[in-house]
Amino acid sequence: MIKLIAVGKTVKQYLKEGEQEYDKRLDRYTKFEEVILPELKRASSLSVDEIKRKEGKLILEKIDPTDFVIVLDEKGRTLSSIDFAKWIDEKQIYGRSKLVFIIGGAYGFSSEVYDRAQYKLSLSKMTFSHQMIRMLFKEQLYRAFTIIKGEPYHHS
Repeated sequence: MIKLIAVGKTVKQYLKEGEQEYDKRLDRYTKFEEVILPELKRASSLSVDEIKRKEGKLILEKIDPTDFVIVLDEKGRTLSSIDFAKWIDEKQIYGRSKLVFIIGGAYGFSSEVYDRAQYKLSLSKMTFSHQMIRMLFKEQLYRAFTIIKGEPYHHS
């Protein structure tokens, strides 16, 4: 099972449609759960540290003790699509009960979330909006499963 936790909902229609397409495609390969945490109310009156701490608390409440946690972070390890597929396959073979990927808010993660994570993954050295990263992540996850299954979606 794979779970995605993300802060803030997707509002751009074209991104919603892309996400929905990959959600449908992923159903063929894995149980996929998405948890969207609401953006904090009155965040403009909070410091960056307070925002990260409050978002971090909400994120950690959605994680089980046995989950393998991966933060999507610009400072994380960058993998090719093929290496990401191998990584996913290996984690599933060795019995990780649930892989939990986390997309943080605009300011990143609290130290508590970083401490809980077992892995940091970067999708790119470039910066993308949090809404766009959701769709890109789902596409790469779908691509990984097609690589694992030897299907022709990925051309290498």
